[in-house]
Amino acid sequence: MTLIITIAYLSVLGCAIFVLLRWPRLKCTGTHPVGILTLVALLFTAGLDMGLIMLPLTEFPVYESDPAFAFTNALAVEFGMWGPLVWLMYFVTTFYFVALEPRLRIFEIPLVKWLYNLTVIATCAFTCYLFMINLPAYAPDLPNWGVWALGVAVIAFSVVSSGNFYIMKWLAIVSTYGFGMLAFTALFVVAFAYSGVGFGNFFSNIGLLLDYFVHLHRFATPIADYHEFYLFWWFSWSLMIGQFVARYVGGLETWQLAGAMVVLPVIPLGAWFCVLFIYHQHSLVIPGWLNWFMIFVGVVFVVNSLDSLIRLYSANLGWSRDIVGSRVYYPLHFTLQFLLVIAFFFTPFEIQWVGLAVVAIYAITYAVMLTRAAQFPAAREQTD
Repeated sequence: MTLIITIAYLSVLGCAIFVLLRWPRLKCTGTHPVGILTLVALLFTAGLDMGLIMLPLTEFPVYESDPAFAFTNALAVEFGMWGPLVWLMYFVTTFYFVALEPRLRIFEIPLVKWLYNLTVIATCAFTCYLFMINLPAYAPDLPNWGVWALGVAVIAFSVVSSGNFYIMKWLAIVSTYGFGMLAFTALFVVAFAYSGVGFGNFFSNIGLLLDYFVHLHRFATPIADYHEFYLFWWFSWSLMIGQFVARYVGGLETWQLAGAMVVLPVIPLGAWFCVLFIYHQHSLVIPGWLNWFMIFVGVVFVVNSLDSLIRLYSANLGWSRDIVGSRVYYPLHFTLQFLLVIAFFFTPFEIQWVGLAVVAIYAITYAVMLTRAAQFPAAREQTD
């Protein structure tokens, strides 16, 4: 598994370099173009889930105690797990779906189409599963039945919202602004509620985070089993995020698309980790109201992710509400997601299997692309 994910990840990073060198000025336009800020908001909220909100505080101690990560600090490691190399992979898949797939139509090949959409369905359920298993760390008083009740409610609301584009728009807005308010509020609390802790720590933590770039090469291959899990997790997301975001690219040149997708999302991401690291460094107890605010934003992120993924695979497979009708659409997708969440809980089914299937799709895509190279965009199209 380690060798497979290493080769797969390095190949994608190599593809990013190739694309930027081969088509730097190619104009990319999706079927529903939007402005760059809206594009980044859609990418940020669809490409992240509750893990961004709820995992870091539980992971900082893990990175500090594991010798495999001793080459840098825990904040830089956390940033590396979610950082620029991950978003570079999303850029590659977005470029493929907006510039190459309309010509190559590889994802219309029945085997590829079904295998791909099965990975989307499974990853969608894993997002809800991950939320449920991490919820007790932030709400220890919530009984097990309460975790399941909230999980069911999240699935149900996500299925309903996926059938309404207007709700998706507001989910993206609430996710983005909610995250910004959460990060600011958390920093405000440590600056003024805890004596001797505050903005100074935040800026010093930026220096700690930048150590990631000193050790950037280490994050291009699995550092430890936990990092390998993250890589399989991001692979399971990569194709679907690319297809989703490609629809909304609004006439950006390739290098601009790369900048928008790699640079802009990691700025708020890094700021959030720097804020959370203050709580970890000083063993600060998060106030109850702020803890529930974090959970609320986490729930919105989960709903937004599930909404995007359900909307994506239902459109790909002809299972949209417009085609099958409301009486079939809602129970079909709710039952499908609920059963898969149960599978993640009570069977050996793991996200690594899904990531492995996505790696196989990459391999098939590479092979087909080699036979259809003549259909690639020509150099004269760069500035057309």
